[in-house]
Amino acid sequence: MKLIKAIYKLVFALLIVFFVSCSEQLTDLNVNPNGVDPAVVNPNLMVPTIITSTAKYYLDEGYKGGSAGVMQYIQQSGWSGETNKFDWDGARDWTTQYGNLRTAKHLYERSNEEGMEFQQGVAIVIRAFNFAYISDSWGDAPYSNALNGNEGDQEDLFPIFDSQETIYKGIIDELKEANTLLSKSSGEYSGINADADVLYSGDPSKWRKFANSLMLRYYMRVSEKLPDFAKAGIEEIVSNPGQYPIFTSIDDDATMEFVGSSNDDSWPANTTFDLSESSFDRIQLCAGFRDVLVKNDDPRIAVWFNEVAVPIKVSTAVDEDEVIDGVRYLNPDFMVASDYVVYNPSTWVEDVEAGKTLIDTMQYAGLPIASTTGDGSGWNLNPNKIQGGPNVHNSALDDKYKAEKGDLLKARFISYTEVCFILAEAAQKGWSVGSQQEWYEKGIKASFDTWEVSDDYDTYITEPDVVYDGSLEQLITQKWIANWTVAHESWCDWRRTGYPELTIGKKGVREAMPLRFQYGSAEISRNGDNYETAVSGLEETSFTATDGKDSAWSKIWLIQGTGKPY
Repeated sequence: MKLIKAIYKLVFALLIVFFVSCSEQLTDLNVNPNGVDPAVVNPNLMVPTIITSTAKYYLDEGYKGGSAGVMQYIQQSGWSGETNKFDWDGARDWTTQYGNLRTAKHLYERSNEEGMEFQQGVAIVIRAFNFAYISDSWGDAPYSNALNGNEGDQEDLFPIFDSQETIYKGIIDELKEANTLLSKSSGEYSGINADADVLYSGDPSKWRKFANSLMLRYYMRVSEKLPDFAKAGIEEIVSNPGQYPIFTSIDDDATMEFVGSSNDDSWPANTTFDLSESSFDRIQLCAGFRDVLVKNDDPRIAVWFNEVAVPIKVSTAVDEDEVIDGVRYLNPDFMVASDYVVYNPSTWVEDVEAGKTLIDTMQYAGLPIASTTGDGSGWNLNPNKIQGGPNVHNSALDDKYKAEKGDLLKARFISYTEVCFILAEAAQKGWSVGSQQEWYEKGIKASFDTWEVSDDYDTYITEPDVVYDGSLEQLITQKWIANWTVAHESWCDWRRTGYPELTIGKKGVREAMPLRFQYGSAEISRNGDNYETAVSGLEETSFTATDGKDSAWSKIWLIQGTGKPY
């Protein structure tokens, strides 16, 4: 553990060397005279750098960022425009991802020079992951020439935006290369440092499964646009487990634990290093997620969220509005006079439009998405309306998420659960991968095992909306539930399938959920011609309004012509 902590400290020193601005990341490599010389750096020192930087960004977005809000896992009680109201603007950029990619390239090159094939494989897997995230989120992007700026040619200094088709096919080819590089036993590699690999402790067989499981993800990602390509790829992997091993249990999951020695290497929004607890308090349960969990009597809700501290009940036992023994009671006549109405999943949008104030009386209360033009702090008659503060009438995150680290506090790249649901969907399409029902039920069981509620599986699988019915909607909805903390994947699934069907309020920036990130202003100013070419390939929708094509509501190639999600 001491060595891991030392590596983490060195990781953040190395970030200074490797991570620079968007324009620099596409041209040349800054060198810190007080840092490690990039020309001779030991590849093992870069391995934790690239894993931790990639994992933390992905977790932040999927746990408490815009994707987590849009997919209705959480809402926020303050500074909430991105999560609560789809206020996605051009402020996002891909600096972190391209910084990771530059590090991956350097790791690959130094590993090649030193004859360290394991580290080369790691570099390729993380490179593929970052490029996929970029294309998932923005659409077309610099790929083939993106990291060649030091060569000085015009096409390298101002790289074209490759098409999504090119990027995903390139990513899959790279993962095949990683599969080959990682196919040896541990003893056949030189220079593996188990402590430097904060994901799998230097186990090449785990990284190989990681690479091939990611291949399944990206084949499915393009399945609406390239069905024959995706079918052939997934069937090849499943039919050749010796050549393409994939995850077979939750023990294979690509998850990163946290050290917990400082805020930089701890679970995000923890209260160990934020004694004000503001970051933790502002993350609260969304009604959309809650409704499905409660309807199915899902035990995972108690793992992820707390019950409301002070529940609200409607009762004639009080004259108007009174707290008795830790419960807030509202008289029904007082409710009518005050234009209060109990939240109903089927009618709440119309109730808000009619000027009613929603009152959530459930054991787990959740803020409906895009239900208010404010910051969300006053939801459900919060008696202490402070932006970014707690709400005793809305469910907060479970207390485990206050900690700096823990057995269930892990950044998840991809899991066996996700692999099961991918293969269930492949079977639903009629592809030769096995039984859809078996993969579907394995996916749910794997999620229950992950969140330590295995004893409740047999009961849950008999719930009316859970018992297998063969529909894509049921499959993707269960995958959405299991993707808690990895909302990016749920967002990608929703865009290409339209599931889960999510109700939203009319107080957001638009009356539809966004489909992509707008390109960042720095890239527009520095690589304008190629940016314009990329934007011309986007497809406007009825929700792009005055944004033009570079809108969060424009369709990227992945979903053009599919009729999804709207």
